Amino acid sequence: MGHVGFLSFPFFLPRSRRFPFPKHRPSPRLQIWPSHQSQLKHQPCFGPMAAMSDDPIREWILTEGKATQITRISPIGGGCVSHASRYDTDSARRNYSKLQKREREFRNHQFLTMLLLLKIGPSMFEGEALGLNAMYATKSIRVPKPYKVGPLPTGGSYIIMEFIKFGSSRGSQSVLGQKLAEMHKAGKSEKGFGFDVDNTIGSTPQINSWSSDWIEFFAEHRLGYQLKLALDQYGDSIIHEKGQRLVKNMRPLFEGVVIEPCLLHGDLWSGNIGRDENGDPVILDPACYYGHNEAEFGMSWCAGFGGSFYNSYFEVMPKQPGFENRRDLYKLYHYLNHYNLFGSGYRSSALSIINDYLYMLKA
Repeated sequence: MGHVGFLSFPFFLPRSRRFPFPKHRPSPRLQIWPSHQSQLKHQPCFGPMAAMSDDPIREWILTEGKATQITRISPIGGGCVSHASRYDTDSARRNYSKLQKREREFRNHQFLTMLLLLKIGPSMFEGEALGLNAMYATKSIRVPKPYKVGPLPTGGSYIIMEFIKFGSSRGSQSVLGQKLAEMHKAGKSEKGFGFDVDNTIGSTPQINSWSSDWIEFFAEHRLGYQLKLALDQYGDSIIHEKGQRLVKNMRPLFEGVVIEPCLLHGDLWSGNIGRDENGDPVILDPACYYGHNEAEFGMSWCAGFGGSFYNSYFEVMPKQPGFENRRDLYKLYHYLNHYNLFGSGYRSSALSIINDYLYMLKA
């Protein structure tokens, strides 16, 4: 029996599309909480089916997906913006699809509505699919191959991608570091720093306009964007003023560094990292762009990277001078984003990093 369709895992799920989480979960990820387990059991696909013209997901499965029958639909998880489920079919293909729906609750033979959902069009999933395809093309670390993105006739959008069955092993940190470095080494851009489309980091827009200068790109489209958002959203003039001083004075941190535009996953934390049945690393749910490879470690504060990870990574991508002095700079982008997404619980961490850099740079 093949498996096609909507799937979500407790290990890796759509950013900004997860249940509210306790403070020790520092990122906007969908999580399967115990109170929802009763909703997540496999459900056979019985009952009347919608006409294929009204159901683009089913239409794709039964045409381009090479299936003749959907035998089971298995809702796995849900969140504040989307939910995901697995479809079993009579084909040998395995795919995974996520669904974004309108701001209303409804239930039919395919979908399990868990929360009121935001009105989000296909652009979010289009950005995700482009990122997955770019990572897939490097032939380095395993990622789910996307197949189809489109709008739903009822509103919202969907993405269909390869289903990867996860193994029980935690896998090797050393292999993860090596494979990630191989992706950074293989994925280069002649256009400079940025990406072909804007995408999202959580539910926050991530601007990816191309730039030939990494420091300017990071200053304007990463730190600068988040600092302005904090000012607009919270009126936080202290974070904004001090952060702007850092942005204007951070160039010395990059002296003697050769910076190439490497393909980044962009949101690499433990919830977006898994292992397949062979124990090989899998990364998903990206916020891709081409940037300084060190920026990939900006979410390391909740990724659990250990010494073996970094040792293997730097064997492929050698450590640049001043690496340790830049680590918190890249963490700052994600702390600011979490502040803007979730509020004051992350403000002190962001401000502490800013203050430390202002002292270091005598700014």
